[in-house]
Parts: sequence; structure tokens; C-alpha cells
Amino acid sequence: MHEIGIVRQVLRTVEEFAKENDITEVSEIVLDVGEVSQVIPEYLTEIYPYVAEETEMFKDTVLTINMIPGMAECDDCDAIYNLVECEGICPDCGSQSKTVYSGKDCSIREIHVPE
Repeated sequence: MHEIGIVRQVLRTVEEFAKENDITEVSEIVLDVGEVSQVIPEYLTEIYPYVAEETEMFKDTVLTINMIPGMAECDDCDAIYNLVECEGICPDCGSQSKTVYSGKDCSIREIHVPE
């Protein structure tokens, strides 16, 4: 389960950002997780509270995950399609040759602080 490493890295990144910007409290972290990123959102959600409680700043934070669709363009016919829905095969011409445009990454979208 590499998700624990991802959560730890996210929290380190947010903590560094917070220190650089004199932020002492974080209420929510929003992540974008790609549909074909090999990151399992449910695992992130399950492990997050245990890792977050290790650092005072994150004890009461909420993790929100936005799923980003895995979209590709067929290299043979230029059709745009969802990789998961079409199982990686172009629905127009049946080609498996493609360029993936979105859904491969896992990144921090937003950091919310209490008002």
C-alpha cells in the first residue's frame, strides 16, 4: 500500500507551505486523484486520519478527494474518450494506440484554513 507514503508526502508538503506562509491551522486538504493514477482513493481516505494525528496541525483536518477522469486521444482517429469506460480501447476505431491527457496524476488542489 503506497498510499500511506502519498499521505505522508502530502502532509509534509502542506506543512512546508504552511510554515512558509505563517499558517498555523489547516481545516481541509483537497486532492485531485486521477482515475488511472494507480492511487486508490478509498485507501487514502482510510489511512489519512491515522497519519494526520501524528502532527498537531493536521489532527482535525478533513481530506477531500476529487476524481479526475482518465481521458485519452486515439492516435489513429483522434477520438477523445474515457480510458476506464472504454477499457483503453478507442470506441470509434478499436485502436489501443493513444495519448493520455488526464487522470494519471495525484496532486494537491487546495488547502483550506479556518476563518
